[in-house]
Amino acid sequence: MSRLNKKIFISARLKLITGMRIGDSKEKVEIGGVDSPIVRRKDNYAPYIPGSSIKGKIRSLLELMAGENFDNKFKNTGSLISQLFGAAENKDKDKNLPSRQSRLIVRDADLTPESADMLLNSEYTDLPYTEIKWENAINRLTGTAENPRQFERVPAGAEFNLYFVINVFEGESDEDFKALLHKGIEALQDDYLGGSGTRGYGQVEIEILEEKEKDRAHYLKNTSLI
Repeated sequence: MSRLNKKIFISARLKLITGMRIGDSKEKVEIGGVDSPIVRRKDNYAPYIPGSSIKGKIRSLLELMAGENFDNKFKNTGSLISQLFGAAENKDKDKNLPSRQSRLIVRDADLTPESADMLLNSEYTDLPYTEIKWENAINRLTGTAENPRQFERVPAGAEFNLYFVINVFEGESDEDFKALLHKGIEALQDDYLGGSGTRGYGQVEIEILEEKEKDRAHYLKNTSLI
């Protein structure tokens, strides 16, 4: 097994250009509550962006551009995408491909303190931190609105702190991993994050703030393991 060579830390700021919703389970909705609630932290009720949502969306966009779709996703586990994001073991006798551990860690993204304070004290929000948007289905035969529903979302202008960690093992290219992640971030900005993106939700802008790294020697200094 190859040794971990270094860790790369990338911090960024995500700004909502349009309102964003990442839904929570409807089982938690109380009578009289909003039809489609968003995911929130349990300690302070503030909305956040799950790291799995960010990582999954970036991977999906990269796979679409590379042609690694559902039909052939197990055919190229040696690809750079699979190296960075990981690959599940496929025990199909015709493929029999091993799993790959993900090199990329994406932290849950919390509101910046400034955005949290602004939203919590805003006179324009309908619930703590969030707004309610009414939507209707349009009957294509009559042109009339039907089935009005309430959608909760984080308003445009809110900002979140993003943190990425890339584990680089011996023999792997940190520059290739970083370049691929940056391409995925660019693709995310040109697409959307969360639900209802084709109806205008989830346009984001991401600014890279800092990039640093720690090598193996940093962690094993003054030990007998290095």
